Amino acid sequence: MRSILIIDDDDQLRKSFEKLLTEEGYRVTGAPSGEDGLIALDAAMPDLVILDMRLPGMNGFETFKKIHDANPRLPVIIMTAYGTTEIAIEATKMGAFDYILKPFEIPDMLDVIHKAIEAARFMHQPVLMDASPDKPTRDAIIGRSPAMQEVYKAIGRVTTTDATVLIRGASGTGKELVARAVYQHSLRKNKPFLIINCVAIPETLLESELFGYEKGAFTGAGHRRIGKIEQAHRGTIFLDEIGDMPFTLQSKMLRLLQEKSVERLGGRETVPVDVRIIAATNRNLETAIREGRFREDLYYRLEVVTIKLPRLTDRPEDIRDLTDYFLARYSAEAVIDNPGITDIAIGVLLSHQWPGNVRELSNVIQKALIFNRGTPLSAEDIQRAIGAKEAVREKEERRDLEDLIRELTAEAIAKGDGENLLESLTERFAAIVIREALRISDGNRSRAAKLLGVSRPTLHAKIEKYNLKFETHVKEQMG
Repeated sequence: MRSILIIDDDDQLRKSFEKLLTEEGYRVTGAPSGEDGLIALDAAMPDLVILDMRLPGMNGFETFKKIHDANPRLPVIIMTAYGTTEIAIEATKMGAFDYILKPFEIPDMLDVIHKAIEAARFMHQPVLMDASPDKPTRDAIIGRSPAMQEVYKAIGRVTTTDATVLIRGASGTGKELVARAVYQHSLRKNKPFLIINCVAIPETLLESELFGYEKGAFTGAGHRRIGKIEQAHRGTIFLDEIGDMPFTLQSKMLRLLQEKSVERLGGRETVPVDVRIIAATNRNLETAIREGRFREDLYYRLEVVTIKLPRLTDRPEDIRDLTDYFLARYSAEAVIDNPGITDIAIGVLLSHQWPGNVRELSNVIQKALIFNRGTPLSAEDIQRAIGAKEAVREKEERRDLEDLIRELTAEAIAKGDGENLLESLTERFAAIVIREALRISDGNRSRAAKLLGVSRPTLHAKIEKYNLKFETHVKEQMG
């Protein structure tokens, strides 16, 4: 369970935060002052600190500096009122993960918290290279083939330099894991590591996200905002899917690489920054250059060191090790015995083309385990998971589900007098669905609501209605 430390002298706000974040599945510790927060820092060992700027005694800025000096990789979210915005900006320049203005909207704050927690995991969770398949860690690069040995050597060659790295490979080959491995073995491993997905962020927001903006730069820009590049000063930025970066922003990225500086949106000041760039793409950049979609000068600036990741079909000798690894990992996560896999099923895996690469193999093994009966995975299990008999599988599952509903309905009719039976059964099924969504999301209600396609307040109401609150808390406490 991830841990959050809240440092704020407002008792009511702190208690509200503790309740909200506990419901989100986090372990929460509170402190009313900077001094108490520093003491709690050692005891709680948090994954994230939420810090108010106005504190009695040691103020928020002084507290942040001590936290940052003690652990530069610990994400700190600053809470600030308009009167202390400039101080919060200074803290962000020094390495704070982000700042948010009071009063704030709860969904906005939760979004920043989730991003910070994920950033903490990327920085602290080690990526094991050439890991043994019997170690079911969540973050490992598996493979002993000649192609993967070249990848490990390339990672090793860049560990003692600050050179820009371009990671090339098809979707699902593990580019993000390689980027994290480069960072974790680099000279900047004790500094911030921030990830920007150039596809996930709308084009209209990507520029301000990367480079920041000045007050008045556009409608709604009520104060200065520091961009992620400036925020990662002395650290590392991973630009995922850089081949999809809008052409209009590529000149700014070129300037960063050439001059080590950025210019905020709406500003004229040149801000020097010291960041290492790791970029990744599944695009053919040479084709994009010929078609005028990618700058040739930026391409040559990015490819100082290039790491090429092989497709899974180019390293079939790794499929057995990868399969053993995913079996061990997903069995451990589901708390079931590892059923193993038959040699014939391995043959099916070896004969598949794997357009989705390692990610597809991971999904296939996970799906096969879900329907497994405790015996070694068979060829039929693998074929069903791959989808070679997708229509048959969907028809069989639909029939099985309908049979189950009929069975439960008949049982309920036999036991009751029919009064409110439809509502009763509907609520029973809804409770099962919500409980499963909470299990999959580890008790995180915001994520469960997204999985179910409902709003968070609606999910809260359903949890209360079906009396699922106690069960959720038990799961959260068990971590």
